Amino acid sequence: MAKPPSQFDNDSGGRPTPVRIDGGDQPADILRFAVDAFGEGGVALATLVDIRGGAARALGSHIAIAADGRFCGYVSGGCVEAAVASEAMQAIAKGKDRSVTYGEGSPFFDIVLPCGGGITVAIHVLRNAEPLRAILDGVADRMPMALRYSPEAQLLQLSECPQRPCWQGAEFVTVYRPVTRVVISGANMEADAVARLATTSRWDVILQNGLQQDLASTMDAFTAVVLLHHDLDAEERLLDAAMVSSAFYVGALGSARTHHQRSERMQRRGFSRQDIDRIKAPIGIFGPTRDATALALSVVADIAASRLALYG
Repeated sequence: MAKPPSQFDNDSGGRPTPVRIDGGDQPADILRFAVDAFGEGGVALATLVDIRGGAARALGSHIAIAADGRFCGYVSGGCVEAAVASEAMQAIAKGKDRSVTYGEGSPFFDIVLPCGGGITVAIHVLRNAEPLRAILDGVADRMPMALRYSPEAQLLQLSECPQRPCWQGAEFVTVYRPVTRVVISGANMEADAVARLATTSRWDVILQNGLQQDLASTMDAFTAVVLLHHDLDAEERLLDAAMVSSAFYVGALGSARTHHQRSERMQRRGFSRQDIDRIKAPIGIFGPTRDATALALSVVADIAASRLALYG
């Protein structure tokens, strides 16, 4: 696909060709690249701020573009990223923010989004990297964070966190949350398989693997607790800790009959029906499974779906 002319400047001015340097889409990786590029000659942060119809990415998705043409991140399925990078390099050269549209309502007729919709991307020429550093530090400390962007003031600053990325008046707020943490308990091949797949997903994995360490302090609102025992006694300690935590997902291995026994035991220990109803049992998004790999896929998919339902 040929690169379209700029909406603002048809002269490339000898600027380099945009080059993707990383295929990832993790917000922390994109912001870290932006911070590094800021100290190496300038950078722009492009943010998906409007979706018309369908879209491949969520509101608030980013691309970071260095002045030398390197970029990472996505605001679509890969259809417009090079064009956004080209616009961003022009914005950096002029020292002025801009907004571009693609798909529906766009002047770029040769760029068609496969979803048939349209998107708007706000490009901010970074003038201060401290807000991005604060976001990275906060998320690393397991805190939800947010940035508020004012197109009029061309200003990016820290903000209180809404539930989801959104426009608040004339300003757009992007939300960042800690990576999913998975606390897995079980000394068996099922636990190992879930741990491997969760690690591949770049989640923060804690595998108890039969040890009786205190894991209560590791469970926050962005934690999934996975109990993969074939003995209700073995899961009891960690299950009780999960029940008094803010973990967004608690799942336990076993049949419906096993879960009925689990529920009766928990009631005897003083837990309410509301507490017990937090437990996904049998665990996973599909079942029954008959091998460790299928179980791992089912569990990881269930955790991802549960987090998506909560936070988008």
